[in-house]
Amino acid sequence: MTTCLSTHVNRTWKKLWGGFSLVEMMACVSIIGIIAFMAIPSITRMRSDGERNLAITRAEALNLAQSTFIQVKGRTEAAALWNSANNEARYNMLRDYMSYAEPSLTQYLPSGYTLTFSPNITSMQKAALNGPSGKIAY
Repeated sequence: MTTCLSTHVNRTWKKLWGGFSLVEMMACVSIIGIIAFMAIPSITRMRSDGERNLAITRAEALNLAQSTFIQVKGRTEAAALWNSANNEARYNMLRDYMSYAEPSLTQYLPSGYTLTFSPNITSMQKAALNGPSGKIAY
């Protein structure tokens, strides 16, 4: 009778506390590693594409702010203010015409991207956007 009870307890114990073997755990870890190895390049590419799209969107916002600046100040006053300013000062003039603008141009653009405004605001040329791989046409 004791043997029968002991066998029943051992079977119940194995059902409750039975786990994976070392080989099964190694197989799972290997499969997860292979999937991660295949996914990392895609994630990196998506991140760089996202930063590029953000830089383009923000450059377009600055172009729109330039046209608003001209409309508010008038062509003559806008040209006079624009010609006497450097790139960072030009950004500061446009900040009032953008929502949620950062305090400086380097903070406004993603890391690795630069923007150079046209020297003549009344020509209505887009700002030149440069990224880690060179000039970006947008």
